Amino acid sequence: MSKINFKEKYGPYALVAGGSKGLGAAFAEALAKRGLNLILTAREKEGLEDTANRLRGEYGIEILTYAVDMAEFEKVKSVIKGLNVPVGLLVYNAAFAPIGLFESTNEEDLSLAAAVNVKAPLLLSKLLSVPMIQNKRGGIVLMSSLAGAQGSPRLASYAATKAFNAVLAEGLWKELKPHGIDVIGCCAGAIITPGYQKAEKSKAAPGTMTANEVAENTLNALGKRPIVIPGFVNKIARFMLVRLLSKKAAIGIMSKNTGSIS
Repeated sequence: MSKINFKEKYGPYALVAGGSKGLGAAFAEALAKRGLNLILTAREKEGLEDTANRLRGEYGIEILTYAVDMAEFEKVKSVIKGLNVPVGLLVYNAAFAPIGLFESTNEEDLSLAAAVNVKAPLLLSKLLSVPMIQNKRGGIVLMSSLAGAQGSPRLASYAATKAFNAVLAEGLWKELKPHGIDVIGCCAGAIITPGYQKAEKSKAAPGTMTANEVAENTLNALGKRPIVIPGFVNKIARFMLVRLLSKKAAIGIMSKNTGSIS
């Protein structure tokens, strides 16, 4: 899809949740290149402003920033209700990942994972799809993960929430298409971001991609299919984990791959 058509289909404003750094910032830049104005949200205001100022200078677009925690959805809802600009595209990239054994993970972190990774994308998709349905156009991008294709030891709760997002995207893809709304779930593998580099102690896993590559792959697939798996190696890995191997074997492989994160 060309830049002009992309703007016409999903503009004039795109909301990127978790848009201050890493993959969120990459999505923001990819959308700015396509001519969309942006609404960026994240918890930390400083990172948001740094990204917004850079993109304003490079692409000459309008950018609104809101320092808001996706775990506090009533505040998020208040921000959305207060917007005076139409949102034609949602990119939900915000996430919280409790890392470590389930027995050592506290209730607060589990509740936070459910709030940020499940409740917020579900309710935000509902909130923003209402005007999209009225306008007969729009788009929703939900970030999932290869970890969500099966149980992932040491990432058990995070993987479960990412499985939710993939299944939600698949259902909404079919339901909302008659209204002119494109939905896609991105099942990404390892991405080189500040969070990944902090958690991963060993060398990068096979198939690791840059944030820019994942953002471009995802946006280029929007409107074409319900799920995108960026990267050839990751496509092969998901095929093996889901189609070829037994669930027991797939979980065993994930356990080996997640053993070095902390």
